[in-house]
Amino acid sequence: MGFCGWLRSASGPAPAFRAMRRNDPSVKPRLASLAGWRWRRHIPGMARRGKSTAGKGGNYLTGHLLIAMPGMEDPRFAHSVVCLCNHSAEGAMGLMVNRPIEGLPFDKLLTQLGLKPVPSQRQIRLVSGGPVEAGRGFVLHTDDWSAEGSLPFGAGLALTASVDILSAIASGGGPREGLLALGYAGWAPGQLEEEIQRNSWLSVPADEALLFHEDASTAWQAALAKLKVNPGWLSSAAGHA
Repeated sequence: MGFCGWLRSASGPAPAFRAMRRNDPSVKPRLASLAGWRWRRHIPGMARRGKSTAGKGGNYLTGHLLIAMPGMEDPRFAHSVVCLCNHSAEGAMGLMVNRPIEGLPFDKLLTQLGLKPVPSQRQIRLVSGGPVEAGRGFVLHTDDWSAEGSLPFGAGLALTASVDILSAIASGGGPREGLLALGYAGWAPGQLEEEIQRNSWLSVPADEALLFHEDASTAWQAALAKLKVNPGWLSSAAGHA
């Protein structure tokens, strides 16, 4: 979908997080305006609340990367790497970082959003962040830059859902590193823990090399390499507790 149509299709507030199960086929993407929405309606409530709960108690993985095991049952997440922007007793929210969006260069995006300068002085990658609300945009970036509504969540990272950050990047400023994700992945309370217990995911602390510099085609292998794991070792173990 082009961003021009996306901007013309603004709709009401996002449904409650608890209704956004990542693997629920009844959840349909909702079109929303990145430019027209205030951030409190734009960043999922689970991620906003995570600012006070991230890393407190339990084995929560905010600021970590989830690495899909070879036996991942959901084909949408096969060989995926997901940055968890929040994980708490209330659920989890994250962005896939290794699903590039083809055919939409950053300068074309700026033109469709009516932003300047074009051509831009800097570029960022565009990725599909997940199957929930695929019409929404989020910039995952280093926390050395912020604007009203930016949400730092640890590991030197932050989330911003405002076109201000796109204008800043286009002008040569903005955060040191970043990527733009359309859509996100969400888990209801206890759902991610169940998937981890079923050996669907491994986890590793996020770092800039994996998030922003790796070729998307090799990001999954690079994330496993950080754990010193050979993908071939996992094939026979996938699906076994």
